[in-house]
Amino acid sequence: MRLRHPGGDLVHLGYCTNVHPAEDLDGILAQLDAYALPVRARLEEPVLGVGLWLAHQVAAALAADARLTRRLRAELTARGLEVVTLNGFPYGGFHQPVVKHAVYRPDWTSPERRRYTADLAHVLAGLLPDDVGEGSISTLPFGWGADWRPHHSDLAARQIRLLGAELGEIGRRTGRTVRVAFEPEPGCVVETTTDAVRHLSDLDPRHFGLCLDVCHLAVAFETPDEALGRLARAGIPVVKTQVSCALHAEDPADPATRAALAAFAEPRFLHQTRAARAAAGTDDLPQALTGPGALDTTRPWRTHFHIPLHADPAPPLTSTRPVLRAALAALLRADTPVTRHFETETYTWSVLPRPPADSAGLADGIAAELAWARDELLGLGLTAPEPAPARSADPNRSVR
Repeated sequence: MRLRHPGGDLVHLGYCTNVHPAEDLDGILAQLDAYALPVRARLEEPVLGVGLWLAHQVAAALAADARLTRRLRAELTARGLEVVTLNGFPYGGFHQPVVKHAVYRPDWTSPERRRYTADLAHVLAGLLPDDVGEGSISTLPFGWGADWRPHHSDLAARQIRLLGAELGEIGRRTGRTVRVAFEPEPGCVVETTTDAVRHLSDLDPRHFGLCLDVCHLAVAFETPDEALGRLARAGIPVVKTQVSCALHAEDPADPATRAALAAFAEPRFLHQTRAARAAAGTDDLPQALTGPGALDTTRPWRTHFHIPLHADPAPPLTSTRPVLRAALAALLRADTPVTRHFETETYTWSVLPRPPADSAGLADGIAAELAWARDELLGLGLTAPEPAPARSADPNRSVR
């Protein structure tokens, strides 16, 4: 959906489709019918923004065949959907029974990661609405930290340089800018905004920047104002924001709190956990709770588990919604917004202690999150959504 910032900029809000498992075009369209259309109807939006997740197979197919890209664009238009951002973090298999560390492979040392991201850039240039000149792609922050060696930074730098050249060529050919946004995440090479300054400051801001996932920011116990100030001083643009909340445990020594946390320990996704003001954390929630590496229980904990924006977990746990509210205010208080692409990204609905009972329940949850985010943005001074203009489904300039 579209909103207008007081400074005049158009701001986009949508939901990320990595919550859905389909990895081929027909499956993606079927899931948009099953979820995105009911969400749009519940919100009474003429046009709904979706941050598409395209696994590497479908991204390669779309980039190689202009007819498929045109078909996808036409199918989106027919459904009242628009795309300004893609999620390029998971390469594939994001809804396998066990994902865990596999989501960080291939990393940025590999040509496969570059090729996948370049394919996404070509596709996104063909999907952008006619009146939108810039798209964004979020990606992993280089790789998993424990696996990273000094020479890996050189390998990654080479792949990123090659991608930058291709992004420049896409811009020259299509007149559209596509920027790639590295997403700091606990345990990764770039875990915090301090790491981002160290690793991203030399990248060309015309092509690269940062994806601010507010759940990850909160797990790192970073303060939004300080984090955004640090990025601004380093000249690192916030290309995209993932509107998300983490799990907060104020007293992890409390037996009721520990029992509640244990209900969030599940086998599919990694749930990195950090204690406030601690130098280290754990890769996953079970390790924080028990074993030789268990975390200090004298300080509050935060866990990388995306919590629905509008609904608190059962007490005594809470979400980091206050951090999210502070981040949104900091991103939008200036004459010009720090970023114009906002995406809700609660991909964890299926692994919640009480997941939605059916597809209608999931659509209800996604719609409720978007309604919460829309209301927050409106409360910060943005104005009511404006409809997207009619557009052609076949822009010759924007497909390969």
